[in-house]
Amino acid sequence: MDTKYDFGAETGERIVYVRPVAVTGLPAEGKAQGRGLDHLYALHAANGERLALVKDRWMAFALARENDATALSVH
Repeated sequence: MDTKYDFGAETGERIVYVRPVAVTGLPAEGKAQGRGLDHLYALHAANGERLALVKDRWMAFALARENDATALSVH
């Protein structure tokens, strides 16, 4: 999880959306990441593309900040 993600070309303020995702609804790769957890947190671009999965909400917001993006919570 130490790899920076290219969020695309800058067009002003970059916003990503953070939402909880049930581990049971993920493909095998996501289930492997979430072993022992009920849910992970997904970061999504404005167009809905999933950019990353992380283990907790704090990490999702930290990842957004590290990539110069503003994170907004989606319920």
